[in-house]
Amino acid sequence: MGINRSRLQGHLEELAKIGKIGETGVCRLAHSKEDREAVEVVKGWMEEAGLQARIDGFGNLIGRIEGSEKEKPILVLGSHIDSQPYGGRFDGTAGALGAIEVVHSMKDNGMTPKRTIEVICFSDEEGSRFNKGVFGVRALAGLLEEGELERKDKSGMTRKEALKEFGVEPDLSKSPVYQKGDIEAFLELHIEQGPVLESQNKPVGIVSGISGPIWLTVTLEGFAGHAGSVPMPLRKDAMVGASEIITKFDQLVKEEGKETTVGTVGSVQVFPNSRNIIPEKVEFTVDLRDIDLEHRTNLEKKLYTIIEETCSRHSLAHTISEDTRSEPRYCADWIKDIMKSEDEALGFESPVLMSGPFHDALFMSYISDYGMIFVRCEKGISHNPLEFAEMDDIEKGVNLLYQTAVRISENEKE
Repeated sequence: MGINRSRLQGHLEELAKIGKIGETGVCRLAHSKEDREAVEVVKGWMEEAGLQARIDGFGNLIGRIEGSEKEKPILVLGSHIDSQPYGGRFDGTAGALGAIEVVHSMKDNGMTPKRTIEVICFSDEEGSRFNKGVFGVRALAGLLEEGELERKDKSGMTRKEALKEFGVEPDLSKSPVYQKGDIEAFLELHIEQGPVLESQNKPVGIVSGISGPIWLTVTLEGFAGHAGSVPMPLRKDAMVGASEIITKFDQLVKEEGKETTVGTVGSVQVFPNSRNIIPEKVEFTVDLRDIDLEHRTNLEKKLYTIIEETCSRHSLAHTISEDTRSEPRYCADWIKDIMKSEDEALGFESPVLMSGPFHDALFMSYISDYGMIFVRCEKGISHNPLEFAEMDDIEKGVNLLYQTAVRISENEKE
């Protein structure tokens, strides 16, 4: 017994039409009218699967089917259905719709789970609209920060206003929704968003853990002057300092990082941003990730030294603000053992690999054991309309999710 491939494929194709851009792209920003339309459609699919579905005050779509042993901690499955502004069809949706398919297939196969199951489509995983993501899962886990509802999008609308426009009344006093012990396990399937599975010619992977990201914003300040008249030795050029730091950071990660270490400067702002004015102020972001916390910490310290020495040499002032800091979170061994057992029975020979990107599972890990399944995606492309995963691979991944969920829903714990 397995999942219904044609039904899952139909759902994936139907959802991709909501917020469609171009031939294969998707734009469903959090709390937008496209997001609401998608939530309503998916809510209907939850109900067809036998789930009682509702939308909570944080914008999460939650479906629930009661188990025969209601006193047991529940099993939660899910992912997200919001997208990047220039996103693809499979990021989040493969896992969210795959989770619904798992419950629907249980129903088709005449199964009543002993353990209550919830399927969650988490609100605003991507974070592209309000520059702070994984909102819905952090609300459920009690991990929201001050000022969450006051964050504004590019048009000046606050998250609180957007949620009301979406159709819910946000109430942060209701966070957390779950306490430790409420959930036995959380399972998430996701496209890999990287090239490892494709390089190994494997359709599915079992995740070992999620790298911990540090997000920093570095601001350098020098002094503006006429590009034609200020001699080179007398300049305080913030752009020169920033470019040197960025280059040395890249070299640091490449030369001293492990296979699991990645570092990125993805955004740079320059003031006054004029052709013939020496740049006075440069602000850039740093994204540093590793599954090895001690190694990440050592590289972070070396980055600070690079920044201080460079600014001293170029007579620049600097500030460093910390936007995000998460420790690596490892998948539960007992869940991985079940996945490996079921994977062997299915004959997939799936490798074990880590996740560089963070997912809703990262934050669920603070209140529950968790496990993740990756599905191969073409050339590792994601956050791009060219993002693509073969239906054969998605089917294999969701079948592994199904078998794992069945085992856990029947109260098995190895």
